[in-house]
Amino acid sequence: MSSAVTDNRKAGPKQASTVDRETELIALGMAFRRVFRSFNRLRGRDTHLGANELSHAQFELLLELSERGELPAGELAAAARLTPATVTQMLDHLAVQGHVERVRSETDRRVVVSRLTPQGQSRIDAKREAWQSRWEQALKGVDVEELSAATRVLERLGAMVEDAPVSGGCEPSAGASPAA
Repeated sequence: MSSAVTDNRKAGPKQASTVDRETELIALGMAFRRVFRSFNRLRGRDTHLGANELSHAQFELLLELSERGELPAGELAAAARLTPATVTQMLDHLAVQGHVERVRSETDRRVVVSRLTPQGQSRIDAKREAWQSRWEQALKGVDVEELSAATRVLERLGAMVEDAPVSGGCEPSAGASPAA
């Protein structure tokens, strides 16, 4: 029997729930790190792609254009959290491949916008379809309430990461509880 379980049996109900919560928070943190690292490895594999394959970052740009419509490179860079220079280079490559087209804005002719081509939309649809069965298989047996709870947890974690201080410190501010 693990020491955590033994400690829970010796502890009162309030202490046991605190230990259970701390254990689950640690397990959640470790799972979050594994998923984050998996995404980093996925992005790292992009360096080994063939000329006609889409990288994860390129796919993200195409998704932004699909979901938000035509955008100037600066807005696309901000949405994708990439530098404008990187996005411009990626858009040039995507245009050569026929996935996007770059045109003058109809509302402000000084602005160049990128928009998805039908071919680009087809690539998004194909990639989504390829991942859909993997997604469904991975979440098979997870009930609706668990999916809803997972969504809420991921949204909170996403907000926490977005609101993280620029200093890079992970310590809670004075007076804040570690679980807050």
